[in-house]
Amino acid sequence: MTPEQLAAARDRTLTDVIGGGLRVLFCGINPGLMSAHLGQHFARPGNRFWPALHASGFTPRRFAPAEQHEMLALGLGITNVAGRATARADELTADELVEGGRRLTAKVEEYRPAWLAVLGVTAYRVAFADKHARVGPQERTIGTTRVWALPSPSGLNAHWSPAALAEEFARLREAADHGAAVVPAPADGRGL
Repeated sequence: MTPEQLAAARDRTLTDVIGGGLRVLFCGINPGLMSAHLGQHFARPGNRFWPALHASGFTPRRFAPAEQHEMLALGLGITNVAGRATARADELTADELVEGGRRLTAKVEEYRPAWLAVLGVTAYRVAFADKHARVGPQERTIGTTRVWALPSPSGLNAHWSPAALAEEFARLREAADHGAAVVPAPADGRGL
């Protein structure tokens, strides 16, 4: 992939992997340039979404981004808070995230997944005007949909090791699989 191809992907959008009856709708902050170029969510090789999804037990094997539509058969989907592709999530404006939160709310009301998992607590805080949100289950619901803020799986998020990321994904999987009461994670100050 050339720098020109990546530059041409700026501001493109991705098609959601979504349907009714989902156990979890995963929601990234926005597509990266490689994802937009390829038309695949979490496509950058350094992104830890697919490894964490598998290590946490959500998938029977590690899926490649090109296999994203196979997630629907497992009751899983993917969307984004903000639609336009950028090189880095910090290129988005607060207004874009707030508007994205409105669109995401409407999407959740339409498709009614059991859980919405927002991948990036900082983006979640802005999109949903909840400046005190922490990683883990949120008090907020959207209709009957429960909300979980997950750490960003971006390779730039050094606060979360791959093992810790998979552990947090596994906490969500346990809640989604069993509908059990959710025990909050220890407060360790990790963000993003």
